[in-house]
Amino acid sequence: MRQRVLHLINPKTDSLTTRPLYLNRALYSPLAGLLAVAGATPRERYHVVLTDENIEPIDFELKADLVGISAMTSYVNRGYEIADAFRARGVPVAMGGIHPSFMPHEALTHCDAVVIGEAELVLERLLDDLEHGRMRGVYRADRLHPMDGLPMPRYDLVKRNRYLNSTFVQTSRGCSQGCTFCCEPLMYGLKARYRPVAEVIREVESCGARTISINDADFFSTPERPKEVMRALKGHGIHWQAGVTSKLAQDDRMLELAAESGCTLLSIGFESISRDTLKSVHKHVNRPETFAALVEKIHKHGIMVIGLFMFGFDGDDRSVFEETARFTIEAGYDACAYSILTPYPGTLTWYEMKKAGRIVSYDWDKYDQNNVVYRPAQMSGHELRHGTMFACDRFYAASSLVRRFPLRGKRGRLQWLVYNHFFKKDVAALRKNPVATPTPAPDVVPAPPILPLDRTLRQAVLEATGAPGE
Repeated sequence: MRQRVLHLINPKTDSLTTRPLYLNRALYSPLAGLLAVAGATPRERYHVVLTDENIEPIDFELKADLVGISAMTSYVNRGYEIADAFRARGVPVAMGGIHPSFMPHEALTHCDAVVIGEAELVLERLLDDLEHGRMRGVYRADRLHPMDGLPMPRYDLVKRNRYLNSTFVQTSRGCSQGCTFCCEPLMYGLKARYRPVAEVIREVESCGARTISINDADFFSTPERPKEVMRALKGHGIHWQAGVTSKLAQDDRMLELAAESGCTLLSIGFESISRDTLKSVHKHVNRPETFAALVEKIHKHGIMVIGLFMFGFDGDDRSVFEETARFTIEAGYDACAYSILTPYPGTLTWYEMKKAGRIVSYDWDKYDQNNVVYRPAQMSGHELRHGTMFACDRFYAASSLVRRFPLRGKRGRLQWLVYNHFFKKDVAALRKNPVATPTPAPDVVPAPPILPLDRTLRQAVLEATGAPGE
């Protein structure tokens, strides 16, 4: 039997993390989903080619039997262009990822099949249909993966010399926080599902990298599970980083184990220094009065802290930019990403703003957390954009860099310099992003793969999508 060719493509997106800004290397690229698809594809039947357009051109003349494209909202339009180009050549195209999963009927105007949810559960059926000439429509996972026996990602397909971080090991899926602006629980569930620790370690041992990122929505999701993983990581000589929430990062034993097992950096979604704002978006786990002490505590373990903050919440007025910049500088955050609230299709924030007529632009290219696509409550769109730029300028000013540089302690100074280099470069990019131009609403509405558990939130989604009420 002839070995077929599966061409997996990550479309280009002009973002901080994906631009090759450091010695022609990108910080990283969102390849984890495609590597999982490649790992689940039977090698005896398919030769897999992986293209990341952020670092290399796409070979549109490649003789492929199927093209698979994964896309988030901010670069789905480029994904559609790529899909259209291959279909014009007679090559069938399947799309997956966050945006096609939430907007499958829009995606199907550009591709032959859409994978909704976790690809491992439907890939075999899709490939069988392809080989029988009947691949079409929606391939929806009818359940969530139990997380045991996941195929190993195909790290051999990654051009490691083009990224600073090229290895993303997933220990869980799902997130229990339920933040109104986030897609994660609507895609992967409001309860974390865990891989067996032995399988996690097997991937770490076989991935071929000494520096890894743990690709969980919240690695510190429960008091004991991350400690099991970190105990197992000890002695492997691995340096790792992860995204976590603030509550369990307060746990001294958690931080001790993190340092002992090789953690160098924690990325934390602090979001806002206003408790009322955090409550309004269901980020109940965060307590702003603890933020500065938490940064200091993590630093004492030799671990860097990247603070993720968002501007444009309904409780934000024009004072929020100065106050947040001053707080984060004084607290000594190693780096901060200040982004603009974005109402991603299918989130509760989207439905609330859509119902109130506050969404201005539906140009998906602008849904990158740098553009303003809605009308803020207490300022203009231009004030929101310029305020965000002001906070970035303040935090990455020379005086701030000197004040925050880790002269003492065990934090990695080279790593600190690299991350501040990338984030400072993003300040320049932010200047190019105006307030998005108004556009008409799309003809189709988003439909989350998983309905929210909260009855009020479920009803809001059902009303917006026209589904029967409860």
